[in-house]
Amino acid sequence: MEKIIHYLIIIVCCIGTYMLYNKQLGAIPILILAFYLFYYVFRNLRRFKKGN
Repeated sequence: MEKIIHYLIIIVCCIGTYMLYNKQLGAIPILILAFYLFYYVFRNLRRFKKGN
């Protein structure tokens, strides 16, 4: 279930980037995606460190 949500968020941000790019607002979804991916990697690293 977590993977489905992860892929869904990435797809929504890609669609948002495509839709907003023509209005010169394409950086907004890319910025949101960057924050989300930072949080996702940080959470996985924290889980990995707890496992070791």
